[in-house]
Amino acid sequence: MSAITIHRRAATADAAAREAGGTAFEAPSVDDALGAAALEAGLLPVATSSIDGAALAWVADPDQAMELLARGVAPWRISVRHVGDRASVLDAVARTRAAFLRTDPENLDEALSILSLPSLWTRASLVVDTVDEAVAAARAGVRDVVVDGWDDETMGSLRDALGDAALIQRTAFPPEVEVDDAREELSRPAFKAYLDQIDSHGAVRPRTPWAPGIDVEPPVPERRLSYAWADPAWVEAASAGDLGGLAPDLAGILDRSLADTPPTRDEVERLFRARGAEVEAIARVADELRRRRCGDTVTYVINRNINYTNQCYFRCGFCGFSKGPKSLNLRGDPYILNVHEVVHRSVEAWDRGATEVCLQGGIHPDFTGDFYVGVLSAIKERLPGMHVHGFTPLEVWQGAETLGITVREFLTRLRDAGLGTLPGTAAEVLDDDVRLHLCPDKVRTSEWAEVMITAHELGLRATTTLMMGHIDGPRSWANHLEVLRQIQRRTGGFTEFVPLPFVHMGAPMYLMGKSRPGPTWDEVVLVHAVGRIALDGLIENIQASWVKLGLAGGGRLLDAGCNDLGGTLMNENISRASGASHGQLATPEELEACIRAAGRTPVQRNTVYEPIEPAGVSG
Repeated sequence: MSAITIHRRAATADAAAREAGGTAFEAPSVDDALGAAALEAGLLPVATSSIDGAALAWVADPDQAMELLARGVAPWRISVRHVGDRASVLDAVARTRAAFLRTDPENLDEALSILSLPSLWTRASLVVDTVDEAVAAARAGVRDVVVDGWDDETMGSLRDALGDAALIQRTAFPPEVEVDDAREELSRPAFKAYLDQIDSHGAVRPRTPWAPGIDVEPPVPERRLSYAWADPAWVEAASAGDLGGLAPDLAGILDRSLADTPPTRDEVERLFRARGAEVEAIARVADELRRRRCGDTVTYVINRNINYTNQCYFRCGFCGFSKGPKSLNLRGDPYILNVHEVVHRSVEAWDRGATEVCLQGGIHPDFTGDFYVGVLSAIKERLPGMHVHGFTPLEVWQGAETLGITVREFLTRLRDAGLGTLPGTAAEVLDDDVRLHLCPDKVRTSEWAEVMITAHELGLRATTTLMMGHIDGPRSWANHLEVLRQIQRRTGGFTEFVPLPFVHMGAPMYLMGKSRPGPTWDEVVLVHAVGRIALDGLIENIQASWVKLGLAGGGRLLDAGCNDLGGTLMNENISRASGASHGQLATPEELEACIRAAGRTPVQRNTVYEPIEPAGVSG
């Protein structure tokens, strides 16, 4: 057996049923009131007789399925009921390309016979009452089962009984549905309910109180990295070299990675599509590569973030920090720090031992490139020994445009004024199909890359990031890492890779029902671990962001390929504005305690990863 999908129907259309694990409410017909009630509860309404009304999906007889096809309904919203003669069922399945053929035990053999014919992608779906019935169905060839009111313990029993088969919980739709297709096909309330249910694979996300920015422990016990930790086979983590039991394609990718053959772009995407025990195996391989490259030291930097303004005329859907004409209702008032205040905060940081200030802010409509040069020059005049890590590719692009000069000319001015390195933010996800909805007026992938390549050619190194957990997924993550690899092979200018889990609570796009509620814990582990594997030999340092994950979460990732915990920050307003509980300050003592708790040795570093003695001389 391979993968089995399971659909958990709710007995009632209320929030309690959703909290218990249900994802859809099925009724013979769905009117506006019932549809609205189900969506309000976080459930997707499904009609099982009538094809009129407010249903999001239908379990339809063959004639009804053909009518839905004529209306232009997407195939992934249709399940064909196995009723009538074989010819009509086959015709409906073949023409509609329906997601599922809903059958019963008496007709199962015929259903499987129909679906064994060439060029049919429809899956047999069977309603079962017990674990034994579900296992028997899977052994007979059924790849989808529907259950009513099963709790997590029963689900765990089924997972255990299936053995090597992967158990994937689905929504009312199959997991393969693309976010872009769902956005186009569903109403806004329906799209929001769907996004709230799914992970990056389109499968049902775990229902835990944990999310990036929320101050709770990651939903895994000690020594585990995957959420699906309860499987008996995973009582103890396998070593990096023990890849037995994995799918041959995945085991091959990991074996080659350990033998210094990096995965291709498509293989990187395959790693990102891992689940359960596969996540654990990938994390162990990533940690072995971390050990080979970095040993058992974990670094951190004493620094201060200075966000000089929250006013911005760009419309990034993920940002709860920026204030502009259409975002003044978000938390906090608009502000701008003058140059004197920025220098004052830099001096405060120096006096507290900081070796770096990080300058980032909104794109104020009155800013020109001269503002960035002026702030930089003022800091360096007062504190010549302070490393200034500043100005995203968006700020660089905008600064050059406002002065009517090239990116190269502007970066040269910044370098000559004392700029040390560039932060790799404004990258978000380097996939323009995603950026179209995530940050439609921001720099494109090619423009971001041009800034970074030019900076590297001028001797300015940079960090790089990936923000995940919104409308992205394995394909866009793989595309992002491929862009980074292409640049790094050309320039060697990146110092670190920093995954940034999306903090959803105050993000405009989440509040408007246009994104998922952040990544799952397993996705967080995967992006860090696969980042280590894909970038091995290119970017040595993989950072866990305690700002997004807290020290508890960041500490866990030190076992998934990470060798750095970032900086003390002293101030961080961007994540806080989106609802994060973390981010204002982590003392060196707290960072070192976290590192030692993971069994590693803490080392203070500077911005470009050179070990240093503690600073702290007043300027």
